[in-house]
Amino acid sequence: MNKYFLFAFIYFFINSLALPFGLTYTAILSPLLYWWVITSRKKEILLPFFVCLSPFLIIHFMLAVDARTYIISVANYTAVYIFCQAFYTFLKVSGNPEKIFRQLLILNFIFCLIAIPLYFTSYNQLLWMQQTLTNGIDNFNRLKLFTYEASYYAVLFTPLFFFYLLKLILHQNKINSWLILPMLFLPYMLSFSIGVIGSVLFAVLLTYCMYFKTFTRKKRVLTLLILTGGLSVSVFIALLIFYPQNSIFLRISDILSGKDTSGKGRTYEAFVLAGQILEQKSLAWGVGPGQVKILGGDIIRRYYLYPLDYNTIAIPNAVAETLAIFGWAGLLLRMLVELFLFFYTRVWTNYYRLLLFLFIFLYQFTGSFITNIAEYVIWILAFTNAFPGFDTRKNHPEFSTIHQNEMR
Repeated sequence: MNKYFLFAFIYFFINSLALPFGLTYTAILSPLLYWWVITSRKKEILLPFFVCLSPFLIIHFMLAVDARTYIISVANYTAVYIFCQAFYTFLKVSGNPEKIFRQLLILNFIFCLIAIPLYFTSYNQLLWMQQTLTNGIDNFNRLKLFTYEASYYAVLFTPLFFFYLLKLILHQNKINSWLILPMLFLPYMLSFSIGVIGSVLFAVLLTYCMYFKTFTRKKRVLTLLILTGGLSVSVFIALLIFYPQNSIFLRISDILSGKDTSGKGRTYEAFVLAGQILEQKSLAWGVGPGQVKILGGDIIRRYYLYPLDYNTIAIPNAVAETLAIFGWAGLLLRMLVELFLFFYTRVWTNYYRLLLFLFIFLYQFTGSFITNIAEYVIWILAFTNAFPGFDTRKNHPEFSTIHQNEMR
């Protein structure tokens, strides 16, 4: 058992289990994680964080904020930052992160198999969530395992999906190929997160186009394309003939026609609400951490015609939430940091990092939230070359030939 596996298990499976909404075990463990990071790296990590945050802190308090909620939110941001530093440190010091990935993949598949028969029992709420999917589809069940929400679970699984998809394509897999396929696709099918699935497809297609010649030469890519394409067409035709009013068709139809309530809420409506909340304080610097619930409560209730006692106040979009909290200055800083690190770390030189970057860059505009550690894990993996086995040079046919000639 890898000594880091316990923390990986907590992060992936039970991070919010039996805790109040918004609280996680990684946040509770942040003092321990902080001690481990500074002990391992012999370097102070909090000072740069507060230096970068200080201009916003000063201006927000000058504009007047609710101090209690502001301080609690900043403390939460600090816990998230410490976790990110801990994860980055893990990638640097762990001898074999792939071993933990394999353990998580197998355990996740076991839980998915357990969840299927559990779906038909009165205990299905343990691993499934019930929600309104779109217009006319109420009480729809989606797999969430022990997380708080199905889309979050799908984002959480994405690094494992890309990792083992590349392993399969590049002939690096140690698990049987036919076993890997259900292990990779079943979680997405059961969680039914259209936003995540769409972003995954975008990342895969764009990466394939960027390295068209390299991937097209690989027989496994052609086999996977034929297999998944044939299966998708078969399922589509079967649903069209025998079940034309199914949830998949209705959801996609609503998305394309602009009637999908979930899709609208996570995309352009999130920016509309962020703009209205932003007008309450400063367009440049935002309303500040913890202030969206205070200043945005009436705005969100009025926009969606919610009752006065409705208290689930949030902006379900990471970019829109950044705009509301930190204003245009914060949003510009976010975009510049992402683009700078893309070029500085040469993301495109590694298939795995490129897939993750393309996925999360798009997904941040369609969902997530500003303290989503699953999102930050993906950003860190995209900007850290933890798996050089996926480097484009090492997997390019021309490079392999040149390297073999040099070895002779």
